[in-house]
Amino acid sequence: MIDLRSELRDSPLMLILRGIEPGRALAIARRAWTAGVGLVEVPLQSEQDAEVLEMLVQASADLGRAVGAGTVVTTDIAARARHAGAQFTVAPGVDLDVLEASHRWGMAHLPGVGSGSDIQQAVRLGCSIVKVFPAAALGASWVRAMRGPFPDIGMVATGGMSSQNARAFLDAGADAVAVGSALEDPEELVTLTELLSLRSRPETGRNIR
Repeated sequence: MIDLRSELRDSPLMLILRGIEPGRALAIARRAWTAGVGLVEVPLQSEQDAEVLEMLVQASADLGRAVGAGTVVTTDIAARARHAGAQFTVAPGVDLDVLEASHRWGMAHLPGVGSGSDIQQAVRLGCSIVKVFPAAALGASWVRAMRGPFPDIGMVATGGMSSQNARAFLDAGADAVAVGSALEDPEELVTLTELLSLRSRPETGRNIR
């Protein structure tokens, strides 16, 4: 089972390819892998999504990159993710059944949190990293506030993220950002990878943990 926190420490940007047709999804993923992005997520909400996930899993096999399934809200969807070869699952909330099923099938799991209670539950279930969702609505100040009672938990800011607000969330204490719809702008990937590359260097201040 991959270590999501370690993966994001090396490359603090995760791509979310939601509802994108196969050819375009593969092209975006390849650009991301070339740029050094380690994690790509495909939300499973249609049959085409499952096809895209399986295709990207196969395409990434020789590159040492991890591809996972998003919007995993039931164990049935977790089973579909496993069948497609996903290495990790992502959910919008904290669900013990989904977490246990993912781990049982060898997939790491990233649960979504939006409150202190959510984080506390995730920690109690043994999670070392969580998805802050919806990050843009919660705000960077929320991440900073949660760093007080939960200094050791990893956080991936997700939902409404782009190169325009990524720095604010990293400065507030997020370990990484996940970007989806902002990738409609072809320059966004370039800008984000440059930003995060600079952000992880010692001279810029706080390093991604």
